[in-house]
Amino acid sequence: MKYSFFALISRLRNISRWSLMRNTSRENVQEHSHMVAVLAHALAVISKDVFKQDSDPNREATIALFHDASEIFTGDLPTPIKYFDFDIMTAYKRVESVSTTKLLSALPKEINKSYEELLSFDKKDFSSPIVNAADKLAAYIKCLEELKSGNEEFKQAAKQTYSKLKLLDMQEVDYFLEKFIPAFELTIDELGALEFSTE
Repeated sequence: MKYSFFALISRLRNISRWSLMRNTSRENVQEHSHMVAVLAHALAVISKDVFKQDSDPNREATIALFHDASEIFTGDLPTPIKYFDFDIMTAYKRVESVSTTKLLSALPKEINKSYEELLSFDKKDFSSPIVNAADKLAAYIKCLEELKSGNEEFKQAAKQTYSKLKLLDMQEVDYFLEKFIPAFELTIDELGALEFSTE
């Protein structure tokens, strides 16, 4: 029997994000998932090495790679619609669950269990606050990049996303915002200059 799981996963690159807004640089779900994985890994490293918490960067990064996999079937529903009210949010969670079940059925039985946790990261038993934080952080970085390009369309989204990040009250997030976010506002030339700084 032939299985379609990885062929389906590869199609994440066809799904655009931020579809209700004018973008200077289009972002697809595959690109977003990669960035969330990088950020989840970073937040877990910060948690482990700076704050001496029991964090597993590799696990968090791997979960993040698959955190939007259900969107292969659902597409990327814009946040204002997804969270408009409780009924819509509940219905969408059900749709995501059906999509996840469909994806898991596209795997051989003997490896299915290993992917179940990755595709169910937001369920109670598999909860990952670090991946949720990394997801918001990636959205905030996207907003900053659009604003840097002169696209005021993302001004309100940047403010709202920053507020959500602060409300998480996570020391790993605050550390990242302080130490790493300012560099996202620099040009490539300025970033290059940082590499040779003697400070």
